[in-house]
Amino acid sequence: MKKLFILSIALFSFAISNAQHDFYSKNGAAVEGYDVTEYFNGKAVKGSKDFKTTYQGTDFYFKNTQNKQKFETNPVAFLPEYGGYCAYAIGKKGEKVKVDPETFSVENGKVYLFYNAWGTNTLDLWNKEGASALKAKADKNWERLK
Repeated sequence: MKKLFILSIALFSFAISNAQHDFYSKNGAAVEGYDVTEYFNGKAVKGSKDFKTTYQGTDFYFKNTQNKQKFETNPVAFLPEYGGYCAYAIGKKGEKVKVDPETFSVENGKVYLFYNAWGTNTLDLWNKEGASALKAKADKNWERLK
């Protein structure tokens, strides 16, 4: 009985720790290695492993030391919404879909990333179908998904 209890606690702890670190990454880097601080300058800029920090178990790369320090001072301010997954897919279908880090929108101080491949640009769909309504749905869906 004691072993079952300990196993249950371990599995529960593992599940909670993984839920906290659910951020879209590719090859171990958040947002495929793009510098999340640069989105607020209106640019999608690839970061460097030379300027890396880890936040909640995920590696983030930056263009330079200044951007890395900005992030480390207040990481939450720079994190893309919905764990860095496609905002449109989270809002429309409640699904986690990979993104094109160069397809993004900054709205009300928050970064939204979008899928853009095979002739489908979900940022265009986000704007066409109504960003406000999709964001409200995405907020609800993300609470369930994260």
